[in-house]
Amino acid sequence: MLTAKQVGQYREHGYTVFHGFLSSAEVEDLVAQIEAISAPATFANYDASRLEMEPNQGPEGKSVRRIHEPCTHYPLFRSLSDSKKLVDAAEQLVGPNVLFHYSKINMKPPKIGSVVEWHQDLAYYPLTNADSVTVLFYLDDADATNGCLKVIPDRHCGPPLDHTLNGFFHGRVTQPVDDSQAVLLEAKAGSAIFMHCLTPHASAPNTSAKSRRTLILSYRAADAFPIYIGPTSVEAQAHVRLVRGEQVRTARFTLSSFPIPHYPRETKSLYELQELSRTLSAKPSAASQRQ
Repeated sequence: MLTAKQVGQYREHGYTVFHGFLSSAEVEDLVAQIEAISAPATFANYDASRLEMEPNQGPEGKSVRRIHEPCTHYPLFRSLSDSKKLVDAAEQLVGPNVLFHYSKINMKPPKIGSVVEWHQDLAYYPLTNADSVTVLFYLDDADATNGCLKVIPDRHCGPPLDHTLNGFFHGRVTQPVDDSQAVLLEAKAGSAIFMHCLTPHASAPNTSAKSRRTLILSYRAADAFPIYIGPTSVEAQAHVRLVRGEQVRTARFTLSSFPIPHYPRETKSLYELQELSRTLSAKPSAASQRQ
């Protein structure tokens, strides 16, 4: 379970770090499973429903960028997501009735691990309330050189930041961001970061020679119902399951308003959407071309 200090930090600052949540043996088992999942994949031949590859590599390239929904598809990760220790911590933060929401593994291979720009998780999947927590497990030692997570404390209690440009959702904060107070969350493998769904966060590219693999899970209160935004809402609900307490049939509303994301086109992930955003932002507008 989380200590009272950790819960207090989460409530006040929007995140807390639990060092050594996983043992070294647990980390080794998870990494071995990741390597087994990734081993058969090449840029020219991989299962796009399970994996996403790093761009800009040859057909025989082996650099995996993301593993989709490991806690649905692979028993070892499913077991962790259902474990009493982890669900106990989620209950402390979102209440007695807890839904598992989604999972992914961000790989950040050495030298080429992709950048993740400032964003808030809830911007991607609006809910009727903000009792949603993201849990990030470092499976490698993480620091500034290999792209550890960075967060802006205390910003989770304010209104959502703007993620739109020219009427479309860009998957990244598009208004000016004051990151002077940003905190680098450097920690050893096995550490867990519990982060509020409205905490702005980002990570730099991996410029080191070591990997920075991170298992990411999300839990939410059972009365935090999704706001329908189209097929992406249906797809997101496919992996939701009750892990503590009971199902509820009444939505709890704590957000007076929330921006609904309107995507420029279908994308596979945050990475691809942010890459598209950078491309669109670099193109001159029609108005500027006429000048």
